[in-house]
Amino acid sequence: MKRSTLFAAQLIFTCLVCAFMLVPVLLSLLAGLTRNYFQGLSSGLTFDWLVQVWQAYSPTVWLSLQLAVACALCVCVIGVPAAYALVRMNNRFSRAFEELMVLPVAMPGLASALALLLTYGHLGGFRGSWLFILVGHVLFTLPFLVRPVMAVMQRQNLPTLEDAAASLGAGPLRRFFTVVVPNCRAGILAGVLMVVTLSLGEFNLTWMLHTPMTKTLPVGLADSYASARLEVASAYTLLFLLMTVPLLIALQMISARLSRGDQR
Repeated sequence: MKRSTLFAAQLIFTCLVCAFMLVPVLLSLLAGLTRNYFQGLSSGLTFDWLVQVWQAYSPTVWLSLQLAVACALCVCVIGVPAAYALVRMNNRFSRAFEELMVLPVAMPGLASALALLLTYGHLGGFRGSWLFILVGHVLFTLPFLVRPVMAVMQRQNLPTLEDAAASLGAGPLRRFFTVVVPNCRAGILAGVLMVVTLSLGEFNLTWMLHTPMTKTLPVGLADSYASARLEVASAYTLLFLLMTVPLLIALQMISARLSRGDQR
């Protein structure tokens, strides 16, 4: 009896917390589908605001997805070898480098953006392209891939596997791509999921680095909230979720399937 009462109390508390977090989101999404937010559902439902937002801000959607994919690729190319080197070295220098790598996360995004502007802002063509934002995203998200990959590498018996591959004549590069990377794919996918999520939602850093031609989804969302009707801003939020949630769910499913495969 006491256990069932405790379970019921936990369930009620969990439902209340979920409602506290989800109800504002649902109301915001509903505002983007109503003709007039202040009149509510009595004003009728419409997709006009969503169509209007898509026509005005669709370039920001594609730029955000392009940035997220490019950021994930760049972080994988840099982060997986970096994680491997840090695990193999495992000394005072590697630990100091790992802490330095986390600095862009520890510092405010505006400070990191200011550092990039002072260093590379004089390069006009680079400053005005989306690659400038990509550099900031890579610096910010790199630790979120390196840490999971390092954790997986430390759990695996990589030295023994590499020695076995070396005894069969495999060189360093072949051992890395045929032994290390396949055994760390679950950590890589978990890191990629985090990198894509952070890149899509990053605002502070992107707001400082963007130009009128390189607006991303979060920057466009802030602009719509500041300069448009509430219904337009809510429709932008709905568009943001429609574009990002399926991508994140797909990445999560791939990561879960790979994890189950590794357990077998």
